[in-house]
Amino acid sequence: MDEATLSPLCWHGDAETGVLRLLDQRALPREERWIECRTAQEVATAIQDMIVRGAPAIGLAGAYGMVLAARGPAAPPAPSPRAGARRSGTGAVPGPAPSTGLSRARDLLATARPTAVNLVWAVDKLASAAREDPSPARLLSLARALHEDDIAGNRRMAALGAARIESGMGVLTHCNAGALATGGIGTALGVLWEAHRQGKRIHVYADETRPRLQGARLTAWELSRRGIPHTLVCDGAAASLMARGRIQLVVTGADRIAANGDAANKIGTYSVAVNARFHAIPFHVAAPAATFDLALPDGRGIPIEERSEEEVTAWGGERTCPAQTHATNPAFDVTPAALIRSIFTDRGEVDPVGREAIARVLGSASR
Repeated sequence: MDEATLSPLCWHGDAETGVLRLLDQRALPREERWIECRTAQEVATAIQDMIVRGAPAIGLAGAYGMVLAARGPAAPPAPSPRAGARRSGTGAVPGPAPSTGLSRARDLLATARPTAVNLVWAVDKLASAAREDPSPARLLSLARALHEDDIAGNRRMAALGAARIESGMGVLTHCNAGALATGGIGTALGVLWEAHRQGKRIHVYADETRPRLQGARLTAWELSRRGIPHTLVCDGAAASLMARGRIQLVVTGADRIAANGDAANKIGTYSVAVNARFHAIPFHVAAPAATFDLALPDGRGIPIEERSEEEVTAWGGERTCPAQTHATNPAFDVTPAALIRSIFTDRGEVDPVGREAIARVLGSASR
């Protein structure tokens, strides 16, 4: 794996015979295992099963999935929304249909996970381009361009965020918003990596992030690989650490941000933001422009993915609660804009967080 990027996905080969290689993040940190996808269906399954995860990364995976669809037989019909998926508003984005096969692939990929808008944004970029030229070579060129843009955008938002971090700070992050979740150095973790690279003495506190432990398995793995001082903490310990003066700043990623700045991120983020506000600690978000859904006026319209209850009721194949006990498992929650100090984007910093600042920074071309 490339130490410079820790990239979770790459295209190997040419447009006609190449494959999409994905780092299987379910196996980390025990094993670095790669899988190869040769069809759009395989990419959609990898997204659903969280082999690849993180809003920017699944967007890129979806883009490469469209390349695979352009050269193969028609994709199967798109599935109906995942059982149990809850929508607090519309949030559905109909896409263009350049051809039957690509149209089916677009629907299949775009619905693989409902909350992260980057996925719909990326596959629609390729579906639109395919109206004029549906060749695999043309779509691969565009997918690679999106990938390169994400790498460069990560660097820009990292520089903005690092300017907010002072030497000696303790910084809390929730879930994984690092290189494993993007095409580059990461969003929230990219900010921390840049501050560390600049020589600032920081200590990162990483929430475990229940129930899939992305903080314990993935964020701690990335921080270890980068040599960044860090401590893993239970999700419920964050407020206590804030009260004890161990944390001076919070930065997280986001999977979808509404026009007013309400931001969806991994479940538990809202609690972190509330605790940060109570302790007068600035809470920041780092996310690219593609994460903004300006068609949604506020967070009430963000679709919230409801995942299997077994992720909560069992661990490592062993039941952790009585057989009669059921669980609810929303994968995301929405942090109100009023709790967010600023948003670092690849186009500039949104400060203060609100409609006017978002429109000013992103402009009309953000979607």
